[in-house]
Amino acid sequence: MGTIGFLCFLFNLGAPISQAQDAKHLAPGYTALPFEPAKPGTYTLPIITQAANGDVLTSNNQSKHLHDLMGDKLVLLSFIYAACSDVNGCPLATQVLQKIGRQLQKQPELADKLRLLTLSFNPTQDTPEMMRHYGEGFKTGDFDWQFLTTRDGTTLQPILDGYQQNVQKVYDDKGRFTGTFSHLLRVYLIDKDKNVRNIYSVDFLHADTLIGDVLTLLAAVKPQAAPSAVPTDMLLQPGDNKQNYQQADYQTRSVALEQRRGQPAKLIDFALKPPLGLPALPVPKDNLLTPAKITLGRKLFFDRRLSLNNTFSCAICHIPEQGFANNEMETAVGVEGRSVRRNAPSLYNVGYAQLLFHDGRENTLEQQAWGPLLAHNEMANPSIGYVIDKIKTAADYSGLFEAAFGKAPTMETIGQALASYQRTLNSADSPFDRWYFGKRSDALDESAKRGFALFTGKAGCSHCHSVGEKSALFADQKRHNTGIGYTESMQKAPDTQHVQVAPGVFVDVDIRHLSGVRGEKPNDLGYYEISQNPADRWAYKTPSLRNVALSAPYMHDGSLATLEEVVRFYNRGGVANDNLAPAMRPLALTDGEVTELVAFLKALTGANVGRLVSDAFAAPVGDAPAR
Repeated sequence: MGTIGFLCFLFNLGAPISQAQDAKHLAPGYTALPFEPAKPGTYTLPIITQAANGDVLTSNNQSKHLHDLMGDKLVLLSFIYAACSDVNGCPLATQVLQKIGRQLQKQPELADKLRLLTLSFNPTQDTPEMMRHYGEGFKTGDFDWQFLTTRDGTTLQPILDGYQQNVQKVYDDKGRFTGTFSHLLRVYLIDKDKNVRNIYSVDFLHADTLIGDVLTLLAAVKPQAAPSAVPTDMLLQPGDNKQNYQQADYQTRSVALEQRRGQPAKLIDFALKPPLGLPALPVPKDNLLTPAKITLGRKLFFDRRLSLNNTFSCAICHIPEQGFANNEMETAVGVEGRSVRRNAPSLYNVGYAQLLFHDGRENTLEQQAWGPLLAHNEMANPSIGYVIDKIKTAADYSGLFEAAFGKAPTMETIGQALASYQRTLNSADSPFDRWYFGKRSDALDESAKRGFALFTGKAGCSHCHSVGEKSALFADQKRHNTGIGYTESMQKAPDTQHVQVAPGVFVDVDIRHLSGVRGEKPNDLGYYEISQNPADRWAYKTPSLRNVALSAPYMHDGSLATLEEVVRFYNRGGVANDNLAPAMRPLALTDGEVTELVAFLKALTGANVGRLVSDAFAAPVGDAPAR
């Protein structure tokens, strides 16, 4: 496993110079800890924010990006200026790091995993040569402590902004710069994924606590498995899984976000070489796949800044570990909790879909992307231009569209980038595929084999969820009325709502008392709302059944919670109405046959799901700009 760096930015942002030498006010970092610190590894350090980047100069006058000095080691990052005389400011930071350096000399195995970085916020006086001399006065021994500066104040300011540091020059009563700065000391602990994991102020900056936090991060990463310590199946479900919450003896199985670490995948391979069971992927000639487009689309897909208030990304509805759908809600919820009337569909194999959205109103991913971006109850952007301008002014998108498309962001290229990423979310090579297409008789258990015989025979599922000789999309690319939409439109609203208030505790609440805390659910007439043809009332597209076990709840409104409920709904023949699809009829399946059909459906989960989810865990989520 790679080593982990330790980046140290000392921001000395504020203690007044006048109190500097008063021993009564010495910070705790100068003395022994007055308490026994927690043992490393007995606590966790959650991610605070992503570490900012910027252009810096080394003491050898070499130009580097700040992020170039992160990623291979843990990092302690500090901001100082060489002439500071405040004993509880910059000198405190360097003294604490000196103590750490002495400990590193005694622990060479730890020294290989840490990097200390000290950056000046006074580039006018602290030239690379000055920082080299400054560092020589503090650094002892052979460990990685680098002293940095910037070319000028203009180059420095974005770094200060990124770490939300307010450094101000101090002037005398005649308006002359005194050569000193007002600032508050902070030191940043940054992990190898470039995430800030702790921030130390004067009262908390101590060599013992810093070393303890470093060892804690190393212990969390060392087994390679902060994910593997958690069962894989728990990483492919809601982090706060409420399964069996209705039972009084419910116990939480929640998984912390920090355990959901990922590994980037070579996504283009899933598109150009689809897994067993999928046909060749159709790709538009005017948007051929390239790694640059896919990487850009992935960044956009997970970027919360693409919403009106910088909180909501595509991935908040299409959650990777929940089948790129949402297992926790029947229907989606958008910005500020605004209700969406339909279920969030899975995006697995969406590149093969000829109809998009539940009603099939769009037919290309490039066009579809703008629907959620502009919908008031989803991402709520007021206009196309608003989205484009936001991307253009985000520093971390600088040059990415030009590299991928040869031009700046436009409505067209934003849609093309998002579409390119989604076309890589192809998952197959399931137990069924290995048995049916791979001709491996032992790849599928007997119950699932009997379920497939029912699927193509007595149950007639394959009339709509088609299976070919060499591949299967399990979708006929058409719309059908099963009666679900009709039922929702025509049924009378209940007088009470069954509400769960705690594990195993339910109450019936008068529906009138809930009117103030929920919006009225709008009627849903399916594709009729688009075509205005009465024959299209309550008609919705046929979804693919691949990976269907991962994307509960089901149907366009999320009204069926489990695969068994879905099979039993079709076993009843749906719900009769004037436009009911001709294929809908009672199936007369026994309970055993229902179980076997469900077993077959569960055998459609692709072998590469874990790799796609892990790649998603590694994606940046987009931080809102500092205010």
